[in-house]
Amino acid sequence: MMRPIRAACLGTATALAALLACASVAAAATDTGSVHDKGKDRVITLTGRLAQQTRFPVNPGGAPAQGDRTVFRSILFDKNNKEVGETDGTCTTTRVENGGAEECVVTYTLPDGQLTVQGMYFGILNPGPPPSFDNAITGGTGKYDRARGSVHADTIGTGIRRFTIDLDR
Repeated sequence: MMRPIRAACLGTATALAALLACASVAAAATDTGSVHDKGKDRVITLTGRLAQQTRFPVNPGGAPAQGDRTVFRSILFDKNNKEVGETDGTCTTTRVENGGAEECVVTYTLPDGQLTVQGMYFGILNPGPPPSFDNAITGGTGKYDRARGSVHADTIGTGIRRFTIDLDR
């Protein structure tokens, strides 16, 4: 869901959203969209594609800085490449030294309700592919009312992220 502010393209995750790299993105045809029981837990796996992104730098045209903000929207797909929802969120740069870090707040809108997710994303300014991250599910609506758990995001190709949503219920 969350997208890092990167030195090369300075965008957000995402991630949960940022989700994605700054390059053009396509939905992955990986084993996603699955839901399975893990005791009382439920796991949903989706891929995402960046649809919109706007960056609000503290130093326009300059180096990344604390307070840089990115607002984004990504489209979510299941394992059959069917559109099943979206992510909408913001990430704010909190640190530019030691690889950088962002704090992100993201809403996952799914057919049965919404999930709210929040957390840190480290290593955002390091060269190479965006790092994986884990964020906390802080609540939800509809089927996800009072949801708790976590979202794990992996870069699985150029500009493609896999989100593993692990709901504790």
